[in-house]
Amino acid sequence: MPLNIPPDLPAVELLKQENIFVMDALRAARQDIRPLKVALLNLMPLKINTETDFVRLLSNSPLQVEVDFVKMKDHRSKNTPPEHLAAFYKTFEDISKDYYDGMIITGAPVELLAFHEVTYWAELRNIFDWAAKHVTSTLYICWAAQAGLFHFHGIPKYPLEKKMFGVFKHTVNGAGTALTRGFDDAFYVPHSRHTEIRKDDLLKKPALTLISESEEAGVHIVSARHGREIFITGHSEYAPEALHNEYRRDLNKGLPIEIPSNYYIENNPEKGITVQWRAHAHLLFKNWLNYYVYQATPFDPGEIGRLGDLKE
Repeated sequence: MPLNIPPDLPAVELLKQENIFVMDALRAARQDIRPLKVALLNLMPLKINTETDFVRLLSNSPLQVEVDFVKMKDHRSKNTPPEHLAAFYKTFEDISKDYYDGMIITGAPVELLAFHEVTYWAELRNIFDWAAKHVTSTLYICWAAQAGLFHFHGIPKYPLEKKMFGVFKHTVNGAGTALTRGFDDAFYVPHSRHTEIRKDDLLKKPALTLISESEEAGVHIVSARHGREIFITGHSEYAPEALHNEYRRDLNKGLPIEIPSNYYIENNPEKGITVQWRAHAHLLFKNWLNYYVYQATPFDPGEIGRLGDLKE
């Protein structure tokens, strides 16, 4: 997909090396089409890495996408230069009167805190409620999936005895949905988290549809309002080295951490990484953009707030 993002965003040069077409604003303006508008609320500490991960996946479609990067207003990022945030990011106040075709809300390293203990919880809840009326379809990733399920449906999260860390096999429930169209019978997804949501809690909520799960990693994809909210507990967007970098980081900090499951060749960090999730990650985001964003968005963006439930 031609991506309309700022030309001096650090991700641009890396993405061009990967043969991803990044469109400059002048060329985008010459195309007589309305680009899909996608907001990316980035709660991760390494924001530049996360930008690159998601932009890479948003590139896999023939339509034009315009991405707005969004940050929490009162949270200070310790791992991203303030100059980068000032140059490329908006706050919720900046976008609160706008409508978006799609939105992605990332995970955050706060999962061991109770939701109300997260310093930006009140602002985040406002964004959740705003997205339900201003966005055609929103993806909630990892901790954001847990937070969204708790906020909208009262689903609790539970601490794990040890970190869910590695690449795990998943299956699609039943016939699946348009989101998983083209998926194989088994597919792999990275996970990196200390908490979980449980299937038994989800099954008590008729408004929720469990689309995908794993025998090892548990609940994976949950849908609400026929795809206007999609909750994903894994990290399909992760670059190949992401789990390796997390593993080395925790080792260097002296934290209890095991080698990520099903990740290294012969389970040996010295032998390199086996990437098993990349193709399905691209397919997941391509299906989301096509079936839940592009084909579902009304011609007039202002009509998004009056949409009924999407059809699977």
